[in-house]
Amino acid sequence: MKSRISLNITVVIAVFTLLLTSCASREKIVYYQDADSVLMNNLQDTKFQTRLQPDDLLMIIVSAEDVEAAAPFNLINSMTSNPLNPAGTGQMQQQLYLIDNNGYVQFPVLGNIKLGGMTRKDALNYLSKEIGQYINNPIINLRIMNFKVTVQGEVNKPGVHSINSERLTLSEAIALSGDMTVYGKRENVLIIREIDGHRVPIRVDMTKSDFMNSPFYYLNQNDIVYVEPNKTRVNSSVVGPNLSLGLSALSLLVTIIALSTK
Repeated sequence: MKSRISLNITVVIAVFTLLLTSCASREKIVYYQDADSVLMNNLQDTKFQTRLQPDDLLMIIVSAEDVEAAAPFNLINSMTSNPLNPAGTGQMQQQLYLIDNNGYVQFPVLGNIKLGGMTRKDALNYLSKEIGQYINNPIINLRIMNFKVTVQGEVNKPGVHSINSERLTLSEAIALSGDMTVYGKRENVLIIREIDGHRVPIRVDMTKSDFMNSPFYYLNQNDIVYVEPNKTRVNSSVVGPNLSLGLSALSLLVTIIALSTK
């Protein structure tokens, strides 16, 4: 009788420990599982170009051999004060162009021009053509100054990431967020992207390497990435608050059974 009770205690403890230490399978947590077998055709690496969209802040600088001729096509730099500087001096700051809700910017000399929806290359070609009617061989430098993406959910460092470049992959965004936790659903990553004024949800399976061939391997500015929690995380959110109570109850049960055998 005593040995049977001891066996029952052992089984209870073993099952409880197994539940606490159970982990997800390899297929649920490993990225790019079929990388060796997938032929990477049609990679987006050389084809991807950012498209300008409403609320983008653009730095556009026009230069030419004739500096005076190019000057009217540039915004006047503004002086910003520095309250931490006891001398009260500030620094020069390049003014930026804001693309409005209809895709337009107010550009010196050219007036109201539409850049929204264009790729960076298209915008450069358009500006070079229009400004070229006034000055010879203009050189245009265009850059998005507020490129950012938001990463939420089961990552170690969720937040909004500001990017200095204009090209960011989904993998890089996840890495900037400290990678996914073991509870993140790698096979069902949600990307919310604005397309033609509509917010469109897209699901990406990061356990399959062919997602690198999709148009969503590279993120657009203002994309939202959400890593959904798996069942283990959802269940733990329910079990977690009661875990200490469960352990106390188990300890009490074991103690009672042990005393009853004496």
